[in-house]
Amino acid sequence: MTGRPSEFTQERADLICSRLAEGESLRAICLDDDMPDRTTVFRWIRDRAEFRNQYASAREDQADTIFEEMLEIADDGSRDYDVGEDGREVVDHDHIQRSKLRVETRKWVLGKLAPKKYGEKIQTEHSGRIIQTVERVIVRPK
Repeated sequence: MTGRPSEFTQERADLICSRLAEGESLRAICLDDDMPDRTTVFRWIRDRAEFRNQYASAREDQADTIFEEMLEIADDGSRDYDVGEDGREVVDHDHIQRSKLRVETRKWVLGKLAPKKYGEKIQTEHSGRIIQTVERVIVRPK
């Protein structure tokens, strides 16, 4: 019986990065028998600058893919209604809530994967003047 692959090959690195860019998680990729485990991938990232750069680029692409998924989920209302026994449309609140959760989860992940591009923008505004008074006291010894 052979174990999981642990030797770095560019072909395997390309496949991992391609699947990441398409939106798949590293965890899911590494569950495949023909893929290395996550610890091995993390070692490759740490030890191989070229793979580290390739991996970082794939993660950026993954963020864009997740963003597009969010739009698809939000725009897809095809399962928001069911047909009841009387033939009338009935709102499927569970499906709508699940869709909302899927979008919110992806939104949170995007904020972590690409905070500069997809993170919350925090803007601080100040109004009025700040006046600072400095008082100088000279104490003379007796």
